[in-house]
Order: sequence, then C-alpha cells, then structure tokens
Amino acid sequence: MITTHTGLPGGVALSHLSVYDWPAADGACGGTPHMHLACSEAYVVTGGRGAVQTLTASGYEVTPLQAGTVAWFTPGTIHRLVNESDLRITVLMQNSGLPEAGDAVLTLPPEYLTDPEAYARATVIPADAPEEEKERVARARRDLALEGYRALREAEGPQALAAFHRAAATLVRPRIAEWRERWRQGAEAAAAATAVQLDSLERGEFPHLSGAVVRTQQPTARGKFGMCGRLDVYQD
Repeated sequence: MITTHTGLPGGVALSHLSVYDWPAADGACGGTPHMHLACSEAYVVTGGRGAVQTLTASGYEVTPLQAGTVAWFTPGTIHRLVNESDLRITVLMQNSGLPEAGDAVLTLPPEYLTDPEAYARATVIPADAPEEEKERVARARRDLALEGYRALREAEGPQALAAFHRAAATLVRPRIAEWRERWRQGAEAAAAATAVQLDSLERGEFPHLSGAVVRTQQPTARGKFGMCGRLDVYQD
C-alpha cells in the first residue's frame, strides 16, 4: 500500500510575514502578543531587523532578529514581534497551520479570556469588511492584547502567568476535536507515510519511488491581516 501526504513536508504550514510597523503605546512597532497551546512555530528572517519578545515560566527575554536568523519556540511561549526596520519573515508552523487556525490565544485582559463571546468580538476581523475597517480592528486587538501583556510582564510571581495559561486552555477546549482532525490529516498522515515508506524499503520494496511528483504553490491569500503582520498564506 502506498500512503501519501499531499501537504507540505512534515505537515507544516508556511507563510510570508511583513511585520506591522504600527507604533504601540510603549513606542515599539509590531504585532500582537499571543501564545500557542499545541504548536511550535519557527521564524526564518529574510529581511530587515527587529526582535521577538518572549514570556514564559522562565521569565522575559528579547531575541534579536535579522536576515539569516532562525528562531523557534514551543507551546506556552507568549511572543510579541517588534519591527525595527522592515522586518520580513518566512514563518513555519507546526500541525498544518493550526497556529493560524485557532491554536493561538491573545494576551487580552482577563475579563475577555473568561467570556468566549467577548473574546471573539475583540479578536475576529470581519472577512467582508473594507480594508480600512480590517486594519482598524487588527490595530485595536493588538493594542488590547498589549494591555494584558504588560500586566503579565509586570506581575510578581508565577500566579498571573499560570492564570493566563488556565484561561487560555479553557477558552480553546471546545475546538480540540477540530484541531485533532487537522493534526490527523496533516502531521500524523505525514509521519504515517514515512513509516510505510521505511517498512517498504526494509522489505526491499520501493513502490513510492515510481510515484514521485513535483508540486508548486502560489499564495492562496496575499496581505492578510495576521496577528503579527500582513501575511501571504499558502495552502497547507
């Protein structure tokens, strides 16, 4: 039996990101701080200069970013991209793009995290809205998330971060079945295909080699308002 996986290698997703140059209240330009709950994410910096601010149980860090830098982080890392000069990044996301399909919780103030409807109203960008309205919503949610982010950074002790983790996990729990299906069709299917190929090769068989293909893609969306900047998105 030949098992195939038609997505990107390993069940990852790829997008090109131009980080927002919108100034925030603290004077820094950049994106919306948020955290992923089940996925790692990697940045391959292709141009410009900036930094990623991160907050974990180990503390606050700033990682400089410039062309050629590769930086990645695991679930539970609150991260905020800062654009110092035309920062551009190729983003690799685990689990077939799950981070952009719901596996992200913005660092909104606590009252939004405990009310799913309020959270949705503050974070969802209407798909059919004019460009100016989409930008307004994206900037507003960025600034609101920065309020909660600053509170987490300034909090003493681990309690505030633990409370955010708990609220974020509760908020996304209704979507786990949907996420699991995406994982099955992506990362799990890719791993299963490799297992079949290895088993075949071990038996001295190689049917998958005669079915080799080359695929190309163009972005399925350009300039989409993402959490950290404008995205060119590829189908995973």
